[in-house]
Amino acid sequence: MEKNEDNLQALRHSASHIMAQAVKELYPDVKLAIGPAIADGFYYDFDKKEPFTPEDLEKISQKMKEIVKQNLKFEHYEKPRDEAIKYFQEKGEKYKVELINDLPDANMSFYKQGDFVDLCKGPHVGFSGSLKHYKLLSIAGAYWRGDEKRESLQRIYGTIFFTKEELDKHLALLEEAKARDHRKLGKELDLFSVHEETGPGLIFWHPKGALIRKIIEDFWKDEHLKNDYQLLNSPHIGLLDLWKTSGHWNFYRENMYSPMDVDGQDYMIKPMNCPFHIMVYKTHLHSYRELPIRYAELGTVYRYERSGVLHGLMRVRGFTQDDAHIFCRLDQLEAEIVSVIKFVLFVLQTFGFKEYEVYVSTRPEKYAGELEHWEKATDALKKALEQVGLAYQIDPGEGVFYGPKIDIKIKDCLNRSWQCSTIQVDFNLPEAFKVEYVNEESKTVQPVMIHRALMGSLERFFGVLIEHYKGAFPVWISPVQAKILNITDSQEEYARKVLAELKNIGIRAELDARNEKLGLKIREAQLQKIPYMLVIGDKEKENGTVALRRRNSQEQKIMALAEFISLAQEEIKNKL
Repeated sequence: MEKNEDNLQALRHSASHIMAQAVKELYPDVKLAIGPAIADGFYYDFDKKEPFTPEDLEKISQKMKEIVKQNLKFEHYEKPRDEAIKYFQEKGEKYKVELINDLPDANMSFYKQGDFVDLCKGPHVGFSGSLKHYKLLSIAGAYWRGDEKRESLQRIYGTIFFTKEELDKHLALLEEAKARDHRKLGKELDLFSVHEETGPGLIFWHPKGALIRKIIEDFWKDEHLKNDYQLLNSPHIGLLDLWKTSGHWNFYRENMYSPMDVDGQDYMIKPMNCPFHIMVYKTHLHSYRELPIRYAELGTVYRYERSGVLHGLMRVRGFTQDDAHIFCRLDQLEAEIVSVIKFVLFVLQTFGFKEYEVYVSTRPEKYAGELEHWEKATDALKKALEQVGLAYQIDPGEGVFYGPKIDIKIKDCLNRSWQCSTIQVDFNLPEAFKVEYVNEESKTVQPVMIHRALMGSLERFFGVLIEHYKGAFPVWISPVQAKILNITDSQEEYARKVLAELKNIGIRAELDARNEKLGLKIREAQLQKIPYMLVIGDKEKENGTVALRRRNSQEQKIMALAEFISLAQEEIKNKL
């Protein structure tokens, strides 16, 4: 079989069918739901009374091997709708019946291998013997059709490749991803937590995590001021009428929380900041000479996410957007988008991300505004990307209801993509809120509005940072930059002087003065992924020096304290 993406998808789809066949042979009472190929693998959803166990996965895997050895042919055929419904009704496969009832086709497509038959449009490989290099990975919960009000199912994930080498490489990557899991490292490094008692999807930033957040926020604010943005702070709630005017109530209601009654009026906890920034803009009458006006806010918003999709810092219900809204003239639009793109790249590169996937997301099926405005906005986004020299793909229909957008996905050290930055062009909200400026002819006209986020949200971006660096943050954002380790109590006084001097010049340092073996102190500092360890013994005390040991090295270098300070300040300044 030729190695290409289409054949790989067919291989993965076929693996899901082989897995379903194995499950049905082992557990005949199980009901089948769906089993597609997905990125890096496949899954199948099952309705089974008792939960699958790791031992079950091993049994299923062994049964799959038996089926593969039989080298069964994947045979395609069709049945009329009524016959297809009757076939699955007789087998008690209610989920297949429901799927058929929702399909418009007169004839239903089936695939068969051996005695196993499934509703499926394909494609598949020719024979089951092609499926040699696979592994079942995990069991997860799922809802039928993704609806938490529907039946609860069990999902088995697996992966498959053309060769054993490809499979082994992917499994090693999965193990490395587990070691980098931000939820695991967040707990080990005491960065953040989530508490069921206070509600899922709400993040508690611990002292070290909150310190990193402050460092990121300070950098963000300073760079925005350098780029002629004005900083805002807006409320967490507002009248529901705001969201009706903006269109979010009609287009985005399923992601918003229910209104709350305050003195007989309906208030919303805000899902985004844009209407509030518009309110600030409208407090003054602006001239065309003032534009562009750039407002920026680290604004905390709240959006409803189903409990089943919440995931550490990556999918939450409350998060802080690094948000901004730019009000500009139409003739300034392309230049402003170019400026934002360059700002995005500067910020991402500063944090160590240099590879991206870029998409232009176009008009969705449900949208607001005039087609002419959508075309102008989309054209401006494309031209700006071309001017900067960023290659992009079109993501059809994935724009927001008020305008098209650029999405920039960053690649981490494991080559995984993460959605962070977005730039959106909007003619509709300025029109809905009657936003205006006075032009050269002293007439009031409508500006164009750019919505943009550089990092996306602080929570998600922090999660990506944790996994990208495996918790070993660059020196400039490490919560503790230096750990001072005295060998015996006789060096404690000098160690405390070193600590005071480092803290006095702004280096974040701690002293481990416990009466413990040096090896233990070093090991614990390494586990906390502290960039610099300064070992102090009698010689260092006598000579006013320190023995520098980096977290990823076993070597120690003796240097004057002033020399270490100069080295650390240079690395921090250069954001290393």
